[in-house]
Amino acid sequence: MTRNLKMGTALAALVAATSIQSAPMALAQDEAAKQEQLGAIPAACRNRGRGGNELDEIVVTGTRIAGAVRAEAPTQAVPPPPPPPPPASMDRTAMLAAPQERNMLGYAPLPVGPRVGQVDRERYEHAELNTVHATVDDPVSTFSIDVDTASYAVVRDYLNDCTLPPQDAVRVEEMVNYFDYDYALPDSLDEPFATRVQVTPNPWNAQTQLMHVSVQGYEMVAEERPRSNLVFLIDVSGSMTSPDKLPLAVQAMHLLVDELDPDDTVAIVVYAGAAGAVLEPTRARDSRQIHEALDRLQAGGSTAGGAGLALAYDLAERNFDADAVNRVMLLTDGDFNVGVTQDERLEDFVARKRSSGIYLSVMGFGRGNYNDQMMQTIAQAGNGTAAYIDSRSEARRMLVEESSSALFPIANDVKIQVEFNPARIAEYRLIGYETRMLERADFNNDAVDAGEVGSGHAVTAIYEIAAPGSEGALLEPLRYGAAPPAPGDISSEYGLLRVRYKQPGEDESRLIEQPITTADAVADFAAADSETRFSIEVAGFAQMLRGDPYIREGYGYDEILDQASEALGPDEYGHRDEFLELVRIARYAANADGQKVN
Repeated sequence: MTRNLKMGTALAALVAATSIQSAPMALAQDEAAKQEQLGAIPAACRNRGRGGNELDEIVVTGTRIAGAVRAEAPTQAVPPPPPPPPPASMDRTAMLAAPQERNMLGYAPLPVGPRVGQVDRERYEHAELNTVHATVDDPVSTFSIDVDTASYAVVRDYLNDCTLPPQDAVRVEEMVNYFDYDYALPDSLDEPFATRVQVTPNPWNAQTQLMHVSVQGYEMVAEERPRSNLVFLIDVSGSMTSPDKLPLAVQAMHLLVDELDPDDTVAIVVYAGAAGAVLEPTRARDSRQIHEALDRLQAGGSTAGGAGLALAYDLAERNFDADAVNRVMLLTDGDFNVGVTQDERLEDFVARKRSSGIYLSVMGFGRGNYNDQMMQTIAQAGNGTAAYIDSRSEARRMLVEESSSALFPIANDVKIQVEFNPARIAEYRLIGYETRMLERADFNNDAVDAGEVGSGHAVTAIYEIAAPGSEGALLEPLRYGAAPPAPGDISSEYGLLRVRYKQPGEDESRLIEQPITTADAVADFAAADSETRFSIEVAGFAQMLRGDPYIREGYGYDEILDQASEALGPDEYGHRDEFLELVRIARYAANADGQKVN
């Protein structure tokens, strides 16, 4: 019996030793199999950390960020106090090594939320997806334009952590309108928009079509641009301490100051526990004073954002110039926690200031406590635009590459309305613009606020449409509601596009109309121009990230990569190539997280 026990023990030891020796080989085989399923690992995902975001290289000297943007040495300032230690939590390596449930590919689920070590207090507004409308019941679609780009930069920041963004952070129209498209320009400011419509097959559903609407704004030449009268309203509260917040905000303003004309003026207001003016209106020709005032800013204290807004608008009103563009530029993470903090009251305050002729630009920074919902609310209320600055390159894109569109408005209260012909279109849905929808009567009501468009800015909107009798139609036809046949003279029309806008400083709107006809349609998706195809693939990508139910089987990240690569077109600053990398990251992250990606 003893001999048998010893033999059993020896056999068990031999099996264990063999298993230990073969474990690395088995792990390597498993890893190879997983990589075969996942494809090449994007650089941002190799260490499950930040990849490609320039903030990794930021060196803080005072509040300046090291970089060869300006030749002169930065003014030395007392360094800000170090940020408080993050709440106790595992770092990314420890988190990935900890035992946890594995998905179907054997990977631990990727985090969705703020960076590791940050408490999730981010706020994104939830908006129900636009639904499918029956043309015979509801033939008119009306919405306010949106030239904001915040959503794209937020999505990129998450993906550069190899992390899928929250679905509510993805706004399709802001993803699409992030890019500069080579649409035909209008001839003059007298009619500042050129409109174009193209109807194409739908790459994510062969049973429907897409109606691609582009509205291109006039691009001012230097001689046409008015003077800029700017108030920088900068959050210097304790929540802005980290390198991707106040230091990056200061660097962004340094970039903008270097782009201003000598007669432009800048004032600076800051707020923490209280608000105060740190620089009275100063001509850009005296830029050294502005740069030095920016360099002195330090973070600390609570956040009285409401008081800061009030002081900034008061300063802008006291120095108002009717011949200039008067603009408040708010830079914050949106974490207001002292004084007026409710979105509704802030929205009311900003909305009352619309009539003053002062524009509002809102720029968001940082993660963990970023209040996107508040930023969107006040930007939409105050003749404003919203952006998110996640890196120095994004600051350069917005404030250097596209400074003209960021500063100089060409039209206010811009609204789009499409009336669909039920004889040609049975159903339609607007892709995106969920927070910008208007009632039909709002289109002709000049008292209803809508979006502003800057110099050279383009607006793109995409409808998914289904023809009568199409298998792509989702609604049951009404027994007693058949669409009447179209009269002969409009039988070739898909619908009518209307754009209503106000010239800056005017109270009465102007109207542009354009019929959409069969001449605007192409039978093959590849026959559409590259700008149309690329923007459609961006819309498809955004819908994939949101998990929209309208994406059919057979369309996924691979198809987006293929189609977008073929439609890349000129890419002077590399933004479109960067988009392709974001698609690769999302494909990897979605696969690694066990999501169905078609």
